Amino acid sequence: MCGIWALFGNDECLSVQVTSAMRIAHRGPDAFRFENVKGFTNCCFGFHWLAVVDQLYGMQPLRIKKFPFLWLVYNGEIYNHLALEKQFDFEPQTAGDGEVLLHLYDRFGIRKMAALLDGVFAFILLDTQRNKLFVGRDTYGVRPLFKLSTDDGFLALCSEAKGLTEITHAMPSPASIEPVLPGHFEEFDLMQNGKVCSVQMEAFHCCTDEPEHAVCDSLETLPSGFDEETVKSNIRTLFENAVKKRLMAQRRIGCLLSGGLDSSLVAATLVKLAKEEKLPYKIQTFSIGSEDSPDILAARKVAAHIGSEHHEVNFSAEEGIQAVEDVIFHLETYDITTVRASVGMYLVSKYIREKSDSVVIFSGEGADELTQGYLYFHKAPSPRASAEESLRLMKELYLFDVLRADRTTAAHGLELRVPFLDHRLTAYFLSLPDDMKVPKHGVEKHLLRDSFRDLDLIPDQILWRRKEAFSDGMMSVKKSWYVCLQEHLEAMVNDDEMEKASQTFPHNPPRSKEAFYFRQVFEQQFPGRSQWLPHYWLPRWTQSSDPSARTLAFYTPEKEEQ
Repeated sequence: MCGIWALFGNDECLSVQVTSAMRIAHRGPDAFRFENVKGFTNCCFGFHWLAVVDQLYGMQPLRIKKFPFLWLVYNGEIYNHLALEKQFDFEPQTAGDGEVLLHLYDRFGIRKMAALLDGVFAFILLDTQRNKLFVGRDTYGVRPLFKLSTDDGFLALCSEAKGLTEITHAMPSPASIEPVLPGHFEEFDLMQNGKVCSVQMEAFHCCTDEPEHAVCDSLETLPSGFDEETVKSNIRTLFENAVKKRLMAQRRIGCLLSGGLDSSLVAATLVKLAKEEKLPYKIQTFSIGSEDSPDILAARKVAAHIGSEHHEVNFSAEEGIQAVEDVIFHLETYDITTVRASVGMYLVSKYIREKSDSVVIFSGEGADELTQGYLYFHKAPSPRASAEESLRLMKELYLFDVLRADRTTAAHGLELRVPFLDHRLTAYFLSLPDDMKVPKHGVEKHLLRDSFRDLDLIPDQILWRRKEAFSDGMMSVKKSWYVCLQEHLEAMVNDDEMEKASQTFPHNPPRSKEAFYFRQVFEQQFPGRSQWLPHYWLPRWTQSSDPSARTLAFYTPEKEEQ
């Protein structure tokens, strides 16, 4: 996990512009480099480094002797870089996983380069020999990248939008800041004055397709057919492989553990594989909540079962409320459920950075979208509707759950790893017949749960634990974080303000005092940028106007355990 920043065709004072790059310094606390491009003095790169894989030669922009005309800054991890080097007889000059992008680009061009990468990434690749610039982002947008462009060919790029909001340019009209689309690359022509012109934007991978890099995977060909036992075996195989390939690190690995199904499966598999790989330390797991919260109690049970070094972070509503403004600054969104769920993740990440030596953090993001885990899937009108909704959620992960997971960990210089968003695992699961993936016997994610039945990987009570949103499960069932927020913000926004909410905020008008407050904070930090959120995350097929699972008519509280 790093922070990348670049300018092309800059007409303003570089020493002033570069201060914007320091707004994402939290993403790479180990080192910073700012470098002009030879021959294009109005083009430059900025890089904040979190050293995880190659701690000696991993600094960027990356350039090697074989390709002196190529400049690369990228944020991410390429899990198959060694397999690619072996398959195509590349001769790497560093031990870093990013160098393989240069060799692939030189051999195959940009589209195949991107398609062969098994990992999470955002890249900016400059070819001064062909006067070309390329930017791209992984399939689900696990690693962020934003762009600011003007009509006269000025382009600025940054891992987070906040690194672009104070960029100055010569055009009289304001420049928009937009995310680079996940699963796409964009090609630009580079002019002699450093300005650029967009040539094409193309998708290199769709989440429903088997990824091209599967041909380089060490995993053997999976058995075909859709009989239940074959499918469950394939899910287990792909999931374990997804966790295993993500062990690539020279820094200590830890895992977030809420006590729900997804994080528990990740943590248990991680502990198992760490022992098999003989990692020289015990896996640390981290949970957050009040003393009697469902999440704390469940996570404690899982940690004892799998034998992790477990840490519990005490959470109070007061501490959470105090963190909201910082959380919105890092998130760059005012989406209600994203902000709510981010507070706990932000605070547990802060604890990890300050109180432990874990830097690479595994988490269970993506499982609910992939395996139809949200409670509202029980109300889907048909298996086809469920499958279509699941695919929509996967394509919007970069706006919601993946955004939350990246920003809250990156805020504290941690690197996130999300095995449920492995390309091969997701492509396989999404290819299954619609009726196999729907909730069964009143239980969501039934296929995933059933795939790990009778293995004793995690306690049965956890394997079949009902879905509980992270923001809901952090506190007692008697009074959730959701309720605490409503009560506190009741006095922060008056009724007159709510009556005029749609006039004050015509785009995505807030419908609750909580939403109004989040929007106010966002507008103070990022004025005029409300379009960054195209729409709120809300459940479908229900009348609920709030994203909390506890507001759904069919929600039943989980009994508190002793």
